[in-house]
Amino acid sequence: QVQLVESGGGLVQAGGSLRLSCAASGRTFSIYAMGWFRQAPGKEREFVAAINMSGDITYYADSVKGRFTISRDNAKNTGYLQLNSLKPEDTALYYCAANPSGVRIATMTGYVYWGQGTQVTVSS
Repeated sequence: QVQLVESGGGLVQAGGSLRLSCAASGRTFSIYAMGWFRQAPGKEREFVAAINMSGDITYYADSVKGRFTISRDNAKNTGYLQLNSLKPEDTALYYCAANPSGVRIATMTGYVYWGQGTQVTVSS
């Protein structure tokens, strides 16, 4: 079992940047694929980005491709999501999650452990 805690959210103007962190504790972080998801008010939770266990394969939603970058530092048990060129439609609660199977990591399926979320608000 792994516990996840997100941080780094905040209020930013359109075009700005934020860096989200996901600190993991419990079992060894490197045995999990990691994903970021977001949920805006009144909308379903959606996939944003994912990275495999070793950190050499990444996936992105089309809406964030070229603007967001997912990464991880297994030595620090921490994952990251760099958010650049932010838009008002990126406003949401952002969650990190861990997938122990390492398969279908670009979908919500298989993500067993979830953090509590960090709010990102982008003003126009």
